[in-house]
Amino acid sequence: MTLPQRSIAGLQVTALGFGGAPLGDLYERLDEGTAQATVTAVLSAGINLIDTSPFYGHGLSEHRIGAALRNVPRDGIVLSTKVGRWMDPAKPNAGGSNFVGGLPHSAVIDYSYDGAMRSFEQSLLRLGTDRIDILLIHDVDVWTHGEMMEQRFKEAMEGAYRALDALRSSGAVKAIGIGVNETEMCERFARAGDFDVMLLAGRYTLLEQGALDGFLPLAVEKKIAIILAGVFNSGILATGAQAGAHYNYRAAAPEIIARVARIEAICHAHGVLLPQAALAFAGAHPAVASVVLGAITPEQVQQNLALFAKPTPAQLWSDLKSEGLLPAHAPVPA
Repeated sequence: MTLPQRSIAGLQVTALGFGGAPLGDLYERLDEGTAQATVTAVLSAGINLIDTSPFYGHGLSEHRIGAALRNVPRDGIVLSTKVGRWMDPAKPNAGGSNFVGGLPHSAVIDYSYDGAMRSFEQSLLRLGTDRIDILLIHDVDVWTHGEMMEQRFKEAMEGAYRALDALRSSGAVKAIGIGVNETEMCERFARAGDFDVMLLAGRYTLLEQGALDGFLPLAVEKKIAIILAGVFNSGILATGAQAGAHYNYRAAAPEIIARVARIEAICHAHGVLLPQAALAFAGAHPAVASVVLGAITPEQVQQNLALFAKPTPAQLWSDLKSEGLLPAHAPVPA
């Protein structure tokens, strides 16, 4: 299939992208051969946007993606990675995160100018490339930093943002932005600087649309392209309303399970899979340039492509809106 493409600061990206977090041994250790085969399947399918981060497996995701990219022409691939942490090889990875394997290097949180430049240079080496297309400031949010968030925001705007702006001006990167899990931080950054793109994880989905009336109109106004991640809300929109389903990286609360069950029932009545509807809804907003999905096997890559290709009936969206499960003004697939 030929994937539709959209623009991010002049870069043509496929509307379906690949998220590299699982390649960093997220929740489970991944066999190296399978990891390479997965990235190869992504590239063979024509997906050209690949998003990763130094944080994913403390460099392992970037290493794995870089190894696979050395087998294909670099032109035509749009690489996105992040700053905000650099890896210290002299200190061991102490664990304590959802990345259960990864490289034996410690992550140093650093939103300074020099820290961002150091992170950028390390990413070039791990990815085995001379350029990165999209560079994002990572995880400046309450979820990550708690009471330190205001200080981190100040550091990022005074340091990392200046570094990214300089890299953009020099042509070393084509587009700059942020990657966070919180809509409010997207709005703050959008008003504070000149950004091309923002990656928002989990906050504009079939289950929750907190970004609909504030951030997304602002993004359209400022011509900021949106990459959506976490469109299955860390699991529940993929697995459905079953016991043990995860929402926002935790066991889903009863009210979340109940709401998903209602959505799932309407999808079932129209012969639509829940993750199919979740993916279609996420990509329907005009601000969204691409939806990135993770995978840990070539088969999962093919499953994602199949979900993306399936059309959804207009009546599905009408019913979800009439039942109060979607806002009446939320954009839906044509």
